[in-house]
Amino acid sequence: MRPIAAALSLLLATTACTTMDAQPPAASAERLVAPILTTPDAVDSSTFAQPQVARVTHVALDLALDFERDRVGGTATLDILARPDASQIVLDSDGLQVSRVTDGRGNELDFDIGERVEGKGAPLTITIGNARHIVIAYTANPQASALQWLDPEQTAGGEYPFLFSQGQAILNRSWIPTQDSPGIRQTWEARVTAPKPLDVVMSGILQGEPEDLSNGRRAFRFVMDKPVAPYLIAIAAGDIDFRAIGPRTGVWAEPAILDRAHWEVADTEDMVKEAEALYGPYRWGRYDMIVLPPAFPFGGMENPVMTFLTPTFIAGDRSLTGLVAHELAHSWSGNLVTNAVWADSWLNEGVTSYFENRIIEEIYGEKRAEQEAALSFAAIEDTLAEVGTDVPGTALHQPDGTDSAGSAIVYDKGAAFLRTLEHEVGRERFDAWLRQWFDNHAFEPATSAMIYEDMRKNLAHSEAEAERLRLREWIYEPGLPANVARPDPAAFATVDAAAAAYGTSRAIPAAAAWRKWSSAERQRFLQKLPQQLSAEELAQLDRQLGLAATGNNEELFLWLELALANRYEPAVPKAEAFLAEVGRAKFVRPLFATLMEEGEWGPPIAQRIYAKTRPSYHAVTRGSVDKVVGWKE
Repeated sequence: MRPIAAALSLLLATTACTTMDAQPPAASAERLVAPILTTPDAVDSSTFAQPQVARVTHVALDLALDFERDRVGGTATLDILARPDASQIVLDSDGLQVSRVTDGRGNELDFDIGERVEGKGAPLTITIGNARHIVIAYTANPQASALQWLDPEQTAGGEYPFLFSQGQAILNRSWIPTQDSPGIRQTWEARVTAPKPLDVVMSGILQGEPEDLSNGRRAFRFVMDKPVAPYLIAIAAGDIDFRAIGPRTGVWAEPAILDRAHWEVADTEDMVKEAEALYGPYRWGRYDMIVLPPAFPFGGMENPVMTFLTPTFIAGDRSLTGLVAHELAHSWSGNLVTNAVWADSWLNEGVTSYFENRIIEEIYGEKRAEQEAALSFAAIEDTLAEVGTDVPGTALHQPDGTDSAGSAIVYDKGAAFLRTLEHEVGRERFDAWLRQWFDNHAFEPATSAMIYEDMRKNLAHSEAEAERLRLREWIYEPGLPANVARPDPAAFATVDAAAAAYGTSRAIPAAAAWRKWSSAERQRFLQKLPQQLSAEELAQLDRQLGLAATGNNEELFLWLELALANRYEPAVPKAEAFLAEVGRAKFVRPLFATLMEEGEWGPPIAQRIYAKTRPSYHAVTRGSVDKVVGWKE
């Protein structure tokens, strides 16, 4: 039996007799309630909640979007599961303006918002007494860190405003009063009103057609009947249209980019089918996507039933659709089985990165999958070369206080771990194990200790084999274990030879050959170029390969990073235009960091550009770049 709070069975048996106020709708009795893990490694330090005492099981939102004041407000109705002697529930909040809390009968409940803790928000403590159904009336701060309000000129259409949210890791507490921890899964529903003609989408299933209201607004209703981590509650609203891909897949986007977006993601229905063939049924109903304005800070966000995507993946040749495969794979690893604490993020991202590569292999072939895996592995090697192989932050499990070595560990080392296991035990046996992991822990939180024990029990045939597989070393120790399965050197043999030739004789590949290379091959070539190049050498590369004019943002980023690191003046206008258009932190932060490292030349350029572009960035991006450029309000 998984480590569930000892009191939970009692709670489930006694909820009815301890609920004194009005009952939730009858349908709520059928909602799945996920367990709470109580082992020390599952206690989440990023939340104020005390779920062993009182926990949220369901959230019902009734909200209005105010684009004139950049505010969202209304009510959040919470269903609570609590110990019979519990008199309070503690929620997470960050900047919420709470005006009233009542029980199910409308009786006022006392509440207190405690002192704010930097990076964590403030506890919202509510005296619930016997109430197990409470209503919170509130308004979110216009500067809510999860929300980005865009003016019309920041959108592709230029006519209407736009709103999107980004809740990971602990930002949703800035617009939803709940227990904002990945280990406290909750079902939810929402009614959201917005001014016409804007459409609203959320990470739940849309219920029927929007309802026309008498005040120039429409109401949209959504339901998520599976318990999810709170960071996965997401919203977007704007001038967006929908186009179907398959019977359960489709894409939303602004009308100006819908054609391009739809073409780029046309393989999505096939991806879902291949993912199901690998690791079991897709359990969320629909799989839709929305391509957001460029200010979105991430490549993608795996919000259930509505993946959020950056437009920077649209290359016109589907060469960057690994992003779609990655977010889809999260429907199993991350959404279905979720890390209980952020110290175990690799359970989401590392497993997903492995799964992504398997989908790519099925859709686009073994060669592309091998090349993308090789790029991933190179990122690990680069990180270890930079920070060292014995740094605690290079372990997969990263307890509180550990400075993470970054995405190359959480994503790429996690994927390398699973590729190594597949190589060691064989694909058939490995796939059977991973599928049962998803099945046996569906809609539940998990920890590194849990997957370690599951591997020992259900993957390794003996304790000796568990030792041979180095399971504990992979999860808990820094660096790369000696049994790591390295990518096939032949994956980039041609490209690496071309990069070596450029390094020795400055021989540039022919433009025709360059165009025939895959995006992974072009990225590999750019990464392998000498780090110190003259202005003339950079100009020759650009002229022959068309680097500054590419429509592939991954390749453009690598070119700009190389050019700026060599103080190449002709690249500055292109970099400025790129940073003004794109808010993806993966691109933005490194380019500003590169400029800041270039003596007296770069910092003035970085500070001048950032002063213009900062207002257009999401809080996630601003937070990282502020530190790089030394921004002072």
